[in-house]
Amino acid sequence: MKMKRLVSVLLAGVMVLSLVGCGSTEAPAAAEPAPAETTAAEAAPAETADAATGDAITLDMWCIATESDSNRGSYEKAIADMQAAYPNITFNWEAFENESYKTKIKAAVSADELPDIFFTWSCAFLGDFVKAGKVYCLDDEYQNWKDELPEVMLGNTTYDGKHYGVPTTMNIVGLFANMDLLKEVGYDEVPGTYEDFIACCDALKAKGIIPFGCAGKETWCVTEYLESVIEKSVGADELNDIFLGRATWNNEGVGNAVDTFQELVTNGYFDPAGIGLTNDEVKANFMAGKYAFYMNGTWNCADFAADEEFYQKVKVSEFPVIDSSKAKLGQLIGGPSDTLAVAASSPNAEAAAAYAMELGKLICHYGYLDGCGLPAWTPYGDTSQVNGLTQAVADICANADTYVLFGDTAMPADEAQTYLSYVDQVYGCQIDGAGFIEGLANDIR
Repeated sequence: MKMKRLVSVLLAGVMVLSLVGCGSTEAPAAAEPAPAETTAAEAAPAETADAATGDAITLDMWCIATESDSNRGSYEKAIADMQAAYPNITFNWEAFENESYKTKIKAAVSADELPDIFFTWSCAFLGDFVKAGKVYCLDDEYQNWKDELPEVMLGNTTYDGKHYGVPTTMNIVGLFANMDLLKEVGYDEVPGTYEDFIACCDALKAKGIIPFGCAGKETWCVTEYLESVIEKSVGADELNDIFLGRATWNNEGVGNAVDTFQELVTNGYFDPAGIGLTNDEVKANFMAGKYAFYMNGTWNCADFAADEEFYQKVKVSEFPVIDSSKAKLGQLIGGPSDTLAVAASSPNAEAAAAYAMELGKLICHYGYLDGCGLPAWTPYGDTSQVNGLTQAVADICANADTYVLFGDTAMPADEAQTYLSYVDQVYGCQIDGAGFIEGLANDIR
């Protein structure tokens, strides 16, 4: 039960920090955990439970929990619970690959063709849809759940004081390491300083082991590396101000950090084939022992823990500090982002809001138990079996200083696309740090 209390406390701090960037709500203390695990029908407030005997309706949902996604299991379990609890509701859901979904959901918003419930990222990504008037306000429904979902968890989905999203889990970018490969070059722990980290990469390369794999086909994967390098070079506050439009991209420190990242590429630390690979392919290569390090979201803890053989080899830590005069450990990329929202155009918007809220709670519950992330809702039931990797992430977050939300989520959609196009050019060595900051300063601000 110690883990349950730790997560509840540390996540309150997470959202206080993220409120600075995306919301305007004051943060109350986290609610107390529910005393015991219950079924979906038993856990629901009276108003929601009454829906089980209501008129027959159909609700449709889009998400990104594909067959290969770490969150697939938590979605399947949560949806099964909901279908058993509410037989009068026919629930249809489709899952789409991450990158293609970003295009699909934006097109659906423009064409007013959203499903009743849809997955979205928080902050500016959802905020664009809210500004367009396409998202149903959840203020009324939230009142039924406020004892289990502290308002402090809603900062990234609150706009002009109103709530528009149901958070599920939160994640950070983790530095995953195959310790069997590191031990081959004399390391029993993940290097804690940048100098030692580079020495480790050099030793791995000399032994014929590729230090990093990164999926160039999915630019968000490149940002997991690049944003960590920038944050640990210029500091979290500086990067956050740039992402949120409070400062210009024309920042010499950012340019130097981009050059530092590019040196990792040109020094041969990255798998050259990675530029043409998907994230699933790179992740599979890491688990197969092709790479020593893999920088990606901590939702991967679930899949790593599920592979009994690989689980014994892998550790997770944070990327080391590059410039200690500006950055420090505990400054992390990530935070609460994964969200369910309800379309304002839904013919059953009120029922969809109640359904989405309860579904989000269950996805959070099962996702936490599976190790797909830390919970936004107050944990309940027996959480003693949460895997050790997820517990290690909780320890990292417990010592966190600042969170910077993923850049392509924190920025408005058009700016995010421009940003990602420049990230592509950096990974492909088409521009250097000076070109990166100059181009973004001209094209964005």
